[in-house]
Amino acid sequence: MKLAKSAALAALLASTMLAPAWAQDLTIGRSSEQSSIDPQFSRTGNNQMTSTMFFDRLVNFDQNLQISAGLAVSWENDDPTTWTLHLREGVTFHDGSPFTADDVIFSLERADEVPNSPAPYTDMVSSLESMEKIDDLTVKIITNVPNPALLESIGRVFIVSKAATEGKASEDFATGAAIGTGPYVFDEWKPGETLTMHAYDGYWGEQPEFKDVEIRYISNDAARVAALLSGAVDVIDAVPPQDVQRLDGGEGTHVVSEASGRVIYLGLSMRFDQAPGVTDLNGAELAENPFKDPKVRKAISLMIDRDLIVDRILGGSGVPAGQLVPEVLGGYNPEIGYDTPDVAKAKELLTEAGYPEGFGLTVYSSNDRFPGDSDLAQALGQMLSRGGLKVNGVEALPYSVYSKAASAGDYGAFVFSLGSSTPTSAPNLQSLLHTYDKEAGKGAFNRARFASEAFDAALDEALQEFDEDTRLAKLRDATKIAFDQTPIVPLYWQKVHWGLKDGLDIEAGLSEQTLPQNVSSTK
Repeated sequence: MKLAKSAALAALLASTMLAPAWAQDLTIGRSSEQSSIDPQFSRTGNNQMTSTMFFDRLVNFDQNLQISAGLAVSWENDDPTTWTLHLREGVTFHDGSPFTADDVIFSLERADEVPNSPAPYTDMVSSLESMEKIDDLTVKIITNVPNPALLESIGRVFIVSKAATEGKASEDFATGAAIGTGPYVFDEWKPGETLTMHAYDGYWGEQPEFKDVEIRYISNDAARVAALLSGAVDVIDAVPPQDVQRLDGGEGTHVVSEASGRVIYLGLSMRFDQAPGVTDLNGAELAENPFKDPKVRKAISLMIDRDLIVDRILGGSGVPAGQLVPEVLGGYNPEIGYDTPDVAKAKELLTEAGYPEGFGLTVYSSNDRFPGDSDLAQALGQMLSRGGLKVNGVEALPYSVYSKAASAGDYGAFVFSLGSSTPTSAPNLQSLLHTYDKEAGKGAFNRARFASEAFDAALDEALQEFDEDTRLAKLRDATKIAFDQTPIVPLYWQKVHWGLKDGLDIEAGLSEQTLPQNVSSTK
């Protein structure tokens, strides 16, 4: 009898030791909400952040955007257009079904076929010619052109369960199709309110510290800060710059700050012959689109005081930008600085372009996507007005409404952002500045419809270069070709802040994501 009890006790202790040691619940106050639980519906940062809780990718990107093995443990480039991927063994989806090559092929094929996507993954899979299942854990991929950065591209695509997803619409993910292999299991989404989840005890990777997590969507900055101070939430993101010192020096709270790879820019639409919101000085629609002239785009860039924006509006929480990625990422070109204000030169360029008295325009922006976005739009309106343009108005809208309209081309002059997601500038250059080509899967984020044959050729050449040093040099050259034409008006790279109650820490970095699996206890 004693032996039986001892054996039972030993078994109990063994099972207890093997079970995850979950910490207390975690509540996060997030500034922005995803538009869908479908991880392939949209590549916007808020959607990717949510998807990373529930789904995995072929490779992992750390907080500084460097890659390591994920669902793929290794890969070989057999020749310039042939790759073999070896998948991780023993991985299961949240419903207990095994992860196999079928799920990888299905996910990569689905990535550019999701209906009504405002920001599709098309350019991530545009180089795929064919895929073949060798066995359950091996996939052979043929590309249509040499693509040395293939894993950086397809590695951005979240892998879904073929069995759970096939035949399902994006709307179905919130009601049963959100079956991933990630660290957390989806429980419930109440749009505009909360997202709940629990840790997956069968997760193949490092177990998160917190078992039950609730995300609360609090778009108002003051309300989000108040929620942290009151103890209603444990962590908040997008701390307004003016509140950093208050939270960092306050009793019971502190702030974690990191430079970001997200560039905030002003887009000037060249999509149509008449730019929405652009008028003559009497308010009548212009017969031509002034933004199609690079001199006009350069003039507008010269009207903007980036240092003033960073110092006054952001409280130092930014770095003035003149290109897409910061200097820590491959492809950054040190020869390209940011424009400093020169109103006289701006007016000279406007005169050369045929607008000596300027023209009218409306500045559009989100009001809840990143700290100070609506304030930034107001400041830009004032700077453009002082630069010689007639600003008819500034309109700031909720991001959920604004992003769809911006993608549809409804705005002439619009504030937007693009986060870096890989170790180099290549994906950003291809998605934001390459000539829009839906069939080829290029220019997916090119809302302004900038087009340059010289840039496209230089970028395509860089993307097919296997020698890393040469590829980075070609990316720098392509960047110079593009920004000599002012394709967009870069403003600054964000510096982002998280507020946490004492006793918690968060792993932060260029990815700027607020993930429960990156939160840990310090006590």
